Amino acid sequence: MIDYRKNTIPVWTLATRDVRVPAFTGEKRMTAGRLAELRTVLAALADEPVATLEAHPLPERLDRARGIPLDAVSPLAQHLSQLVTESARSSSSAATIAGEGLYRMVVPAKFADALGRGLVRSMNSGEVAGGLRGPLVDATGRIVAGATFVPVGTVAAAGAAGGAGATAGVAVAGSAALTVAAPLVLMALAVGVSAHADTKRREAVARITELLEQLHEDKLEAEHSELDGCRDAIDKATAVLLDQGVIGASLGLDSAVHAINSALGAADRRLARWRSALDRLPDGEPVDIATLAKAFPGVDDDGGEFRAHLELASLAIALKQRVNVLQAVEHAQKDPDNLFENFTRALKRDQQRLDDMQSGIAGVLLRLSALEPARPQGLRPVFTTGEVERLMRAAHRIHQLAEAVPTYGRASDVAIEIARDKDGSVVVFPALPAES
Repeated sequence: MIDYRKNTIPVWTLATRDVRVPAFTGEKRMTAGRLAELRTVLAALADEPVATLEAHPLPERLDRARGIPLDAVSPLAQHLSQLVTESARSSSSAATIAGEGLYRMVVPAKFADALGRGLVRSMNSGEVAGGLRGPLVDATGRIVAGATFVPVGTVAAAGAAGGAGATAGVAVAGSAALTVAAPLVLMALAVGVSAHADTKRREAVARITELLEQLHEDKLEAEHSELDGCRDAIDKATAVLLDQGVIGASLGLDSAVHAINSALGAADRRLARWRSALDRLPDGEPVDIATLAKAFPGVDDDGGEFRAHLELASLAIALKQRVNVLQAVEHAQKDPDNLFENFTRALKRDQQRLDDMQSGIAGVLLRLSALEPARPQGLRPVFTTGEVERLMRAAHRIHQLAEAVPTYGRASDVAIEIARDKDGSVVVFPALPAES
């Protein structure tokens, strides 16, 4: 029996195909550090994605609104239920996890990075300056501290590409047993990445709403409304695909994609104008604030049209990322024998344009933040206190633009948390970089 009071956690090793790896452990139990080492070894030695899945007790407090809910008959929920049920029958280490729980899947960086580096990024912490929001944790703030992990033995797998009842098996090499559960890995990753992109969408919408309330710009308001109106079609298409259905014209996804692509086109044109304006500035010389504000309206203020354009670009990118995931899942389901390769190839191809746009915007922000504002022009040899304060505030706001530029560290393992209720329904939370 599992005694969660002693922090004993069952863990599966899941493969997307029949792969061969050397025996990785002869131990019955392992620490969190040992489990991290195991993931590193599996990623290095396996040619196909190998993920780990941990089963934790369900925390008392969970912000379920951050995730994407799926009912008990959805393929992902069925794959997970089948894995858990079969494990409970065949392994004493998994005997008490057939009900509710919090499942944490970690996909190694080697494979997660193939999905496009812009899809899953560390997100700034709202509580600690310079901190990062890690994976979903319990009310105490951590999920694996002090835990002992018990490998779950050979079990019937959670289904192959065709659905919950499709064929599956176990890949065994030496003493290593890997459950072949491609759909579970694929769908968990797809929903987690989609939830991550939707989190970025909600953040962008909140910032845009605040900016537009200050600007009273009808054209920007219309652009914002058209983009935000795409959410309904994307949500419905996501639900249909995750139920392994076919997206029809009645969902309105085609018009949503058109609106998103139009917004990305507008962002491309604005980016080109910003670059051109920066290229026209004299090298190494202070720049007059009025000249800068003409090319970048509101750059010296808390709001402004320039910042609204940045947020509209962020919103369009977040929505496009969700559409990219939909297209990748659709490709994978159409060709079940080439499941994960299709998924990663489709995501990587579509993500390249978004990466280029984000890199271009980051370059503009860094160039702007490095500019030195010039003193106000005038005949008076002495400036008023108000003029000096305005110049200092403008300089500070311009230099702060560098803080909005995302930084890329080494590739990180990607963690997806899945909360499973007693009725078999699940909530999949945003995919995030796994804690090291």
